[in-house]
Amino acid sequence: MMKNSLYILLLLLLFSSCKPKENMVYMDTDRALTEQQVQQAVFEGSRLQTGDLLDIKVTAFDEYAVRPFNLHSMNQVSTPGESQNTQAAQTAPQGYVIDNEGYLSFPVLGRIFVKGMTMAQLRTDLEQRLRQYLSDPMVSIRQLNFNITVLGEVKSPGQYTSPTDKVTVFQALGMAGDMTDFGDRTKVRIIRHEDGADATYVLDFTDKNITASPYYYMQQNDVLYVEPDDIKKKSANVDPNRNLAFQIGGVVLGLASILITLLR
Repeated sequence: MMKNSLYILLLLLLFSSCKPKENMVYMDTDRALTEQQVQQAVFEGSRLQTGDLLDIKVTAFDEYAVRPFNLHSMNQVSTPGESQNTQAAQTAPQGYVIDNEGYLSFPVLGRIFVKGMTMAQLRTDLEQRLRQYLSDPMVSIRQLNFNITVLGEVKSPGQYTSPTDKVTVFQALGMAGDMTDFGDRTKVRIIRHEDGADATYVLDFTDKNITASPYYYMQQNDVLYVEPDDIKKKSANVDPNRNLAFQIGGVVLGLASILITLLR
């Protein structure tokens, strides 16, 4: 009788410690989408915000006429007798900063309100403004400080800077080394600053149709937060020595079972 009780206890310990982890596979489930959701999944580009640093270059057929519209061209002009430090500072990478009011100060054109624009929209706007000064101007824009933050149950939480503004939630997760085994893949939150307030959206990374979500692409200064799963939440409220006690108890019961068998 005692032997049977020991076996039952061993089995209970075994099953309690070997419960399989659910929802471990990305994009494993398939949920129906509406036509509206599919249309919203198109990448439109990150919306420009105050504090954004942009590299803007203007090109045209007349290379001399275009110089006043490029910061790097003006900074490369030096006069005799300048120190090496001054020249180094002038040729260092520079960009256009969007001020607290949402304006960008551009050579000749002056202050331009750009907050809320995509870079494609800003490119079109600048080219239209430059046509009164240049023939067939072309503008290229690159964001120098596209920052995102990844927190929670990931291997390397922190803030990351991307060389491009086209960053998916999976790419952001990859920057942080992927989720840990205790990350809840069904409740990943995106915290986004919109219209002067922070908004929170929840994504299910186990859903195949996550690529159609309007929040599939990260925006500037987004925070991606991976919530811990139920196992991690429960273990956080449990005495850290409890698991060790269970393991020791299992070993003791196993040894006791062996001794009883040998002594019979």
